[in-house]
Amino acid sequence: MNAFKFSSLLALALGVSLAGTGCKHKQPPPITHFDHNNSGLTGNSGDNLGNGAALGGNNGPVPTGGGDTAPFNPDDMAQDRSAFAAETLYFDYDSSTIKSGEQTKLSAIASALKSDASAKLLIEGNCDERGTEEYNRSLGERRALAAREALANDGVDAGRIATRSYGEDRPADPGHTQSSWAKNRRDEFVLLHAK
Repeated sequence: MNAFKFSSLLALALGVSLAGTGCKHKQPPPITHFDHNNSGLTGNSGDNLGNGAALGGNNGPVPTGGGDTAPFNPDDMAQDRSAFAAETLYFDYDSSTIKSGEQTKLSAIASALKSDASAKLLIEGNCDERGTEEYNRSLGERRALAAREALANDGVDAGRIATRSYGEDRPADPGHTQSSWAKNRRDEFVLLHAK
Protein backbone atom coordinates (compact mmCIF):
# COMPACT_ATOMS: atom_id res chain seq x y z
CA MET A 1 0.00 0.00 0.00
CA ASN A 2 2.84 2.43 0.81
CA ALA A 3 4.41 1.76 -2.59
CA PHE A 4 1.09 2.69 -4.24
CA LYS A 5 0.88 5.99 -2.33
CA PHE A 6 4.51 6.78 -3.13
CA SER A 7 4.07 6.07 -6.85
CA SER A 8 0.86 8.15 -6.91
CA LEU A 9 2.62 11.09 -5.29
CA LEU A 10 5.56 10.70 -7.65
CA ALA A 11 3.24 10.68 -10.68
CA LEU A 12 1.42 13.77 -9.37
CA ALA A 13 4.71 15.61 -8.79
CA LEU A 14 5.94 14.69 -12.27
CA GLY A 15 2.66 15.92 -13.81
CA VAL A 16 2.86 19.26 -12.00
CA SER A 17 6.50 19.63 -13.03
CA LEU A 18 5.74 18.98 -16.70
CA ALA A 19 2.75 21.33 -16.65
CA GLY A 20 4.95 24.11 -15.31
CA THR A 21 7.48 23.78 -18.12
CA GLY A 22 4.87 23.54 -20.93
CA CYS A 23 5.14 24.99 -24.40
CA LYS A 24 6.37 28.47 -25.10
CA HIS A 25 3.47 30.86 -25.57
CA LYS A 26 2.98 32.81 -28.77
CA GLN A 27 4.93 36.06 -28.64
CA PRO A 28 2.79 39.13 -28.01
CA PRO A 29 2.64 41.84 -30.64
CA PRO A 30 5.07 44.76 -30.41
CA ILE A 31 4.07 47.56 -28.06
CA THR A 32 2.70 50.38 -30.20
CA HIS A 33 0.85 53.41 -28.97
CA PHE A 34 -1.25 55.88 -30.88
CA ASP A 35 -4.44 57.74 -30.15
CA HIS A 36 -7.35 57.02 -32.50
CA ASN A 37 -9.24 60.05 -31.20
CA ASN A 38 -6.58 62.54 -32.35
CA SER A 39 -6.65 64.02 -28.89
CA GLY A 40 -2.91 64.56 -28.94
CA LEU A 41 -0.20 63.22 -26.73
CA THR A 42 -1.22 62.47 -23.20
CA GLY A 43 0.12 60.18 -20.58
CA ASN A 44 0.14 59.28 -16.95
CA SER A 45 3.81 59.42 -16.03
CA GLY A 46 4.13 63.17 -15.76
CA ASP A 47 7.32 63.18 -17.86
CA ASN A 48 6.50 66.35 -19.75
CA LEU A 49 8.26 67.22 -22.98
CA GLY A 50 7.79 70.95 -22.53
CA ASN A 51 5.05 71.28 -25.14
CA GLY A 52 2.24 69.71 -23.16
CA ALA A 53 3.02 66.22 -24.42
CA ALA A 54 3.73 63.65 -21.76
CA LEU A 55 5.50 60.35 -21.99
CA GLY A 56 4.26 57.18 -20.32
CA GLY A 57 0.57 57.12 -21.25
CA ASN A 58 -1.33 53.96 -22.00
CA ASN A 59 -3.96 55.02 -24.53
CA GLY A 60 -2.83 52.79 -27.39
CA PRO A 61 -4.27 49.56 -28.74
CA VAL A 62 -1.95 47.35 -26.70
CA PRO A 63 -2.97 47.59 -23.03
CA THR A 64 0.45 46.66 -21.65
CA GLY A 65 3.69 48.47 -21.31
CA GLY A 66 3.20 52.23 -20.94
CA GLY A 67 4.80 54.19 -23.74
CA ASP A 68 3.51 57.24 -25.51
CA THR A 69 0.61 58.06 -27.73
CA ALA A 70 0.65 59.73 -31.12
CA PRO A 71 -2.29 61.23 -33.01
CA PHE A 72 -1.65 58.95 -36.00
CA ASN A 73 -1.22 55.26 -36.77
CA PRO A 74 2.20 54.59 -38.34
CA ASP A 75 0.84 51.45 -40.01
CA ASP A 76 -1.53 53.62 -42.08
CA MET A 77 1.33 55.64 -43.56
CA ALA A 78 3.95 55.10 -46.27
CA GLN A 79 7.12 53.89 -44.53
CA ASP A 80 10.65 54.65 -45.71
CA ARG A 81 13.10 52.47 -43.76
CA SER A 82 16.14 53.51 -45.78
CA ALA A 83 15.96 57.26 -45.14
CA PHE A 84 17.45 57.04 -41.63
CA ALA A 85 19.18 53.65 -41.83
CA ALA A 86 22.57 55.28 -41.25
CA GLU A 87 21.25 57.01 -38.10
CA THR A 88 20.47 53.82 -36.17
CA LEU A 89 21.24 54.45 -32.48
CA TYR A 90 23.11 51.84 -30.46
CA PHE A 91 22.88 51.38 -26.70
CA ASP A 92 25.00 49.89 -23.96
CA TYR A 93 23.88 46.66 -22.29
CA ASP A 94 20.76 47.10 -20.14
CA SER A 95 20.65 50.85 -20.82
CA SER A 96 18.31 53.32 -22.47
CA THR A 97 20.74 56.23 -22.10
CA ILE A 98 21.72 57.78 -25.41
CA LYS A 99 25.51 57.84 -25.69
CA SER A 100 27.20 61.16 -26.50
CA GLY A 101 28.64 59.69 -29.70
CA GLU A 102 25.13 59.05 -31.00
CA GLN A 103 23.93 62.66 -30.65
CA THR A 104 24.98 63.62 -34.20
CA LYS A 105 22.65 60.96 -35.56
CA LEU A 106 19.72 62.47 -33.67
CA SER A 107 20.67 65.95 -34.89
CA ALA A 108 20.56 64.72 -38.50
CA ILE A 109 17.10 63.21 -37.96
CA ALA A 110 15.84 66.38 -36.26
CA SER A 111 17.16 68.52 -39.12
CA ALA A 112 15.45 66.35 -41.73
CA LEU A 113 12.14 66.43 -39.88
CA LYS A 114 12.29 70.20 -39.40
CA SER A 115 12.85 70.67 -43.14
CA ASP A 116 9.83 68.51 -44.10
CA ALA A 117 6.77 69.56 -42.11
CA SER A 118 4.65 66.76 -43.61
CA ALA A 119 6.98 63.99 -42.42
CA LYS A 120 6.37 61.94 -39.31
CA LEU A 121 8.60 59.41 -37.59
CA LEU A 122 8.35 55.94 -36.09
CA ILE A 123 11.06 54.95 -33.60
CA GLU A 124 11.47 51.20 -33.09
CA GLY A 125 13.25 50.12 -29.91
CA ASN A 126 15.13 46.81 -29.94
CA CYS A 127 17.16 44.69 -27.51
CA ASP A 128 19.53 41.77 -27.54
CA GLU A 129 18.31 38.32 -26.55
CA ARG A 130 19.45 38.45 -22.92
CA GLY A 131 16.73 39.12 -20.35
CA THR A 132 13.12 38.02 -20.24
CA GLU A 133 10.77 38.77 -23.09
CA GLU A 134 8.74 41.14 -20.91
CA TYR A 135 11.83 42.98 -19.66
CA ASN A 136 13.21 43.36 -23.19
CA ARG A 137 9.91 44.81 -24.46
CA SER A 138 10.02 47.35 -21.66
CA LEU A 139 13.68 48.18 -22.32
CA GLY A 140 13.02 48.56 -26.06
CA GLU A 141 10.20 50.93 -25.23
CA ARG A 142 12.42 53.00 -22.91
CA ARG A 143 15.04 53.24 -25.67
CA ALA A 144 12.48 54.47 -28.22
CA LEU A 145 11.07 56.98 -25.74
CA ALA A 146 14.56 58.28 -24.93
CA ALA A 147 15.14 59.05 -28.61
CA ARG A 148 11.71 60.64 -28.90
CA GLU A 149 12.40 62.88 -25.94
CA ALA A 150 15.82 63.87 -27.33
CA LEU A 151 14.25 64.80 -30.67
CA ALA A 152 11.53 66.81 -28.92
CA ASN A 153 14.22 68.64 -26.94
CA ASP A 154 15.88 69.44 -30.29
CA GLY A 155 12.73 71.17 -31.53
CA VAL A 156 10.80 68.37 -33.29
CA ASP A 157 7.09 68.35 -32.43
CA ALA A 158 6.57 65.22 -30.31
CA GLY A 159 3.13 64.80 -31.91
CA ARG A 160 4.92 63.79 -35.13
CA ILE A 161 6.73 60.88 -33.46
CA ALA A 162 5.37 57.43 -32.62
CA THR A 163 7.25 54.69 -30.80
CA ARG A 164 7.17 50.91 -30.92
CA SER A 165 9.08 48.24 -29.02
CA TYR A 166 10.05 44.92 -30.54
CA GLY A 167 12.13 43.82 -27.56
CA GLU A 168 14.32 40.93 -28.71
CA ASP A 169 12.00 39.83 -31.54
CA ARG A 170 13.84 41.48 -34.48
CA PRO A 171 17.58 41.00 -34.12
CA ALA A 172 19.79 42.78 -36.67
CA ASP A 173 22.35 40.00 -36.14
CA PRO A 174 21.09 36.51 -35.18
CA GLY A 175 24.40 35.52 -33.52
CA HIS A 176 24.92 34.86 -29.84
CA THR A 177 28.14 36.84 -29.29
CA GLN A 178 28.98 40.20 -27.73
CA SER A 179 29.39 41.64 -31.23
CA SER A 180 25.95 40.39 -32.29
CA TRP A 181 24.29 41.64 -29.13
CA ALA A 182 25.83 45.11 -29.60
CA LYS A 183 24.18 45.35 -33.05
CA ASN A 184 20.80 44.33 -31.62
CA ARG A 185 20.66 46.96 -28.84
CA ARG A 186 19.34 49.73 -31.05
CA ASP A 187 16.68 52.23 -32.10
CA GLU A 188 15.70 52.25 -35.76
CA PHE A 189 13.99 55.25 -37.34
CA VAL A 190 11.29 54.96 -40.02
CA LEU A 191 10.35 58.05 -42.03
CA LEU A 192 6.59 58.30 -42.51
CA HIS A 193 4.48 60.18 -45.07
CA ALA A 194 0.79 60.12 -45.92
CA LYS A 195 -0.10 57.46 -48.49
